[in-house]
Amino acid sequence: MIEIKNLHKSFGNHIILNDCNLTIHEGETKVIIGRSGTGKSVLLKNIIGILRPDSGSIKINGVEVTTLNEREYNKIRMLMGMVFQGGALFDSMNVGENVSFVLNEFMKLDKKAIQAKVERCLGMVGLSGIEKMMPSELSGGMRKRVSLARVLCMEPRIIFYDEPTTGVDPITSDVINNLIIDLRHKLKVTSIVVTHDINSAYKVADHIVMLYLGHILAEGTPQEIRDTQHPVVRQFIKGEAKGPITENENLIFGYTD
Repeated sequence: MIEIKNLHKSFGNHIILNDCNLTIHEGETKVIIGRSGTGKSVLLKNIIGILRPDSGSIKINGVEVTTLNEREYNKIRMLMGMVFQGGALFDSMNVGENVSFVLNEFMKLDKKAIQAKVERCLGMVGLSGIEKMMPSELSGGMRKRVSLARVLCMEPRIIFYDEPTTGVDPITSDVINNLIIDLRHKLKVTSIVVTHDINSAYKVADHIVMLYLGHILAEGTPQEIRDTQHPVVRQFIKGEAKGPITENENLIFGYTD
C-alpha cells in the first residue's frame, strides 16, 4: 500500500529524515516509535503531502506521489485520513458539523444522507448521540474519537494516527487502542500509528519500526521488538535514562550530566 525509498527531508541544515526506507502492506497496522524530534510526524506529513521530501520516492497504492501536483495529490488523499494528536476540531462547530465537514466540502450528498453517515460513524467510535455538543465540552479522549469519526466518514483505505493515546488516562488509552484494532478488522484499513506509548504499540501493531537519527533502525513484530538485544531499541522501549541514545545526544548537543 505504501512504499518509501531513500527518503530525505531537511529544514535548513537540520536533517530530519536521512535515507529512510519503509514498506507498509495493505491491511497492516504499522507502528512507528522513536524519541521526540526524530521525524515521526514529519514522515507522516511527507506521505500525506503536507510536506514534500527533498529527495526519495513515496508510492501509495502503486502511484509515485512525490512528482504529483496538488490537484493530482488530492485524488490520492481521498484514500487517506489522519487523526491528529489534539483532534484538530473546529471549536466554532458542534460535533456533528465537525464530523460532516469533509462530506460537505468534497461529496455531493443530501442532508439526510450526511446525517445518517455522521450518526453511523459516531456510533462506530462509541459516541452516539453527541452531535450537538461543542468541542469545549468534550474530554481529550472524546475529541480524538470525534476526529476519528470524521476520518471514517470518508471511508479511507489508509488511516494515520499521530500520538492517539497522548494526553489521556490509561482506560481511555485502552479504549482508543481497541478502536484501532476493531477498525482494522471490520474495515480492513491500512493503519500507520505514531506513538511514544510502547504498551499501545505492543497491543495494536502487526509490526513496529523504530525511527532513529532519520532512518529506520529496527523493525519486527511486537514480540521481536520486546525481545530485541539492540542496545538503542532496548533503551527506548525500557525508558531508561542511561544508554546509547542519551550518550549519542550528549556528543551531538554537548550535554553533560
